[in-house]
This record gives sequence, structure tokens and C-alpha cells, in this order.
Amino acid sequence: MIVLDYNIIKEQAQLLKRRQIHFRQIGVEIGLPSWDDQQEILRYLHNAKQTTFFTRDDDFFRYKLCHSNYCLAIIDAPEYETAAFIRKFLRHPNFKTKAKRCGKVVRLSPRIIAWWEIGRPRRQHLIW
Repeated sequence: MIVLDYNIIKEQAQLLKRRQIHFRQIGVEIGLPSWDDQQEILRYLHNAKQTTFFTRDDDFFRYKLCHSNYCLAIIDAPEYETAAFIRKFLRHPNFKTKAKRCGKVVRLSPRIIAWWEIGRPRRQHLIW
């Protein structure tokens, strides 16, 4: 399952729908808009199965948030490019399946994908 944070603007969510990327969004289909507390979102993700959560909140980019049940993907790019980054990430050979994404905390920037994963406390990266 793909979950978008409430901080991903409506226009970008609509672009994903047009590209037939199925997702749920915090404050729309899941939870409440008041779920701006990281703990509420993490509680939800711990109970969901194999979820990839996309956010623009850099506070999520921490090794200690790695969990085998989900992937946290932080988008560090212009707001109007969010949908393009999500699509590109979901098609990348290293991250294209749930199994390849789960257990990772990833930061997507225009030139680099950086991530932590369970069992590897050293940050990894690749150029895309």
C-alpha cells in the first residue's frame, strides 16, 4: 500500500491518480488532518502491512525509524515535482517492489537517493 502524507499537495496527488498509482492520503482516506504528530503516523504504519509512506517532512529521515513493516520515503525536491519523484522511485530497479523497499528510510533528492536500512546503520546512496 502507498500512503501519502497530508503535506503532499492536492495537485500532485491528482497527477498520481491520473497515472493510475493507487494510494491513500493522511487526512483524506486515512486518519485525521491533525495527524501532524510523527508518532500518530508511525503508529498507523506499524499496524499496516508493507506500506510505503511518502512525505516532504525531513524529520522522518532517521535510522532509528527503520522498520521491516514499512518504507519511509522523504521527498527533498520542489513541491511541484513530488508526483514525478514518487513515480520515478517506484520504478527504480532497487526499489520497485514492496520487498525491496520495506525496512528502509529513504531520501529522494534531484540527483541522489540516500537511505538507511535495517541491519545497516551506515547510510547508503546512489545517483539516479
